[in-house]
Amino acid sequence: MAPEEQEESIGTLIGRLVEDGKGYARAEIGYYRTLAASKLGEAKGGLILGAAALVIALCTVTALLVGLILSLAPLVGPGWATLIVIVAALAVSALLGWLAYKRIQRLFGSKP
Repeated sequence: MAPEEQEESIGTLIGRLVEDGKGYARAEIGYYRTLAASKLGEAKGGLILGAAALVIALCTVTALLVGLILSLAPLVGPGWATLIVIVAALAVSALLGWLAYKRIQRLFGSKP
């Protein structure tokens, strides 16, 4: 015959269930923290390369604008060449900014 087992009270069972739930939640949080740190470590090299590419692209745009000014300077003078290139660059920048604004507005459900 099996020894008599004492049944645990409902309160004890609920307390154990709560503690088990807390332990499970802590383990899940630890897992996702570790996963995020791992992914960030893997992405670090890519982010550095992307930042370097962005810096080089910005330098290239600067060189292009200076080249445009130098190319226009013999035709209209250095002051006018600078003004023409700056106005054109600001117009392109404003157009791109406006298009970006409209897309973001659409993304968040605002009616254009």
